[in-house]
Amino acid sequence: MGSERIGSVISRIDLRGDALPEGADLRDLLPRADFDVQAALDKVRPICEDVHHRGTAALIEYAEKFDGVKLERVRVPAEALATALEQLDPKVRAALEESIRRARIVHREQRRGEHTTQVVPGGTVTERWVPVGRVGLYAPGGRSVYPSSVIMNVVPAQEAGVESIALASPAQAEFGGLPHPTILAACALLGIDEVYAAGGATAVAMFAYGTDECPPVNMVTGPGNIWVAAAKRYFTGLIGIDTEAGPTEIAVLADETADPVHVAADLISQAEHDPLAAAVLVTDSEELADAVTKELEPQVAATKHRDDRILPALAGKQSSIVLVDSMEEGLKVVDAYGAEHLEIQTADAAALARRVRNAGAIFVGPYAPVSLGDYCAGSNHVLPTGGCACHSSGLSVQSFLRGIHIVDYTRDALAEVTHHVVTLAEAEDLPAHGAALKARFEWKVPTQ
Repeated sequence: MGSERIGSVISRIDLRGDALPEGADLRDLLPRADFDVQAALDKVRPICEDVHHRGTAALIEYAEKFDGVKLERVRVPAEALATALEQLDPKVRAALEESIRRARIVHREQRRGEHTTQVVPGGTVTERWVPVGRVGLYAPGGRSVYPSSVIMNVVPAQEAGVESIALASPAQAEFGGLPHPTILAACALLGIDEVYAAGGATAVAMFAYGTDECPPVNMVTGPGNIWVAAAKRYFTGLIGIDTEAGPTEIAVLADETADPVHVAADLISQAEHDPLAAAVLVTDSEELADAVTKELEPQVAATKHRDDRILPALAGKQSSIVLVDSMEEGLKVVDAYGAEHLEIQTADAAALARRVRNAGAIFVGPYAPVSLGDYCAGSNHVLPTGGCACHSSGLSVQSFLRGIHIVDYTRDALAEVTHHVVTLAEAEDLPAHGAALKARFEWKVPTQ
């Protein structure tokens, strides 16, 4: 087993020949970006507390410092939303509307219904699903503009029944201190009229603490940079969060049947996001690995963001071609990696997809590329990164719902189980727990 660079675009890790290690030992062999959220916490903490104490004034000051814009207020005027929608390119509007339509189809089916279980005669437990009262959604705005992230955040919140929805996106000097007009137009299409020109940790702090313009929220969701992730960690406990999203990732599990042109294009598509984006190919075919490596060079050369994003991402420690002895070992590798996006391009892609345990979203076969999921598959693209797919899910309607158990017992049903409760309470040395039941009855220890 070893790592080497083949050509100048992407490195190669060879896991063939020896038995694969298990667990953390296998994860340690796989590529991953450096993304130290804990270190970033020290920098966001004073910023968040400044927003806590000075509110809108602090937000305006940080917008000038970080975004180069001088704001008079942070909330976006309603007329700016309407103007953005009026001026939106009709083709972009049609594409956004189709993305919204497909997302609603999928997310509407996710809503759970109330369910009552009869435990014993006279004793029931009902699980009722209640939406979060107010949420703050974040749409990034840095190297790119992400109206698709507006859709991916807003649609599941709306389908969950959240009554109060606010959205923040960084102020843009190019657009007079407003968020990007396509972000605003997407909000208008979705009926979101509470929008703020705030970015990074300051936006999360605004949502968590509230300001004179923005009431505090119960939950913050949405992708962002390391400062957004660090602020989410800082406020965990005060508010709910979806996940500490890191740089985007694509893993492709492929055999000799895969088209190297497709695989190379898909790796590049995610490398386009950020210099820290991860692009990983796992294959048992050295011929495919060679063909993809060869194909990457001309495709990268033809891209818009070649030098500032794609080449650094592909050449970084987070990206690699991983060679394995078989697809069985390939499955072990992708499960250990836990990719945000996992494509399976093999002869039996659907069957292999059913066996994957750890992935944010799985894309099956040559005609379901990650780019489809980014925009118009109907699935959600706010997904766990950094291996968190082994314990976390992508954003969905369930993210915005809370399950509440409603316990309803009659006198007879309680009497029937009281001796068990008393026994367990005394076993835990909590006799008052048992006394709370005995107080309801002239209770004696039952005879055996």
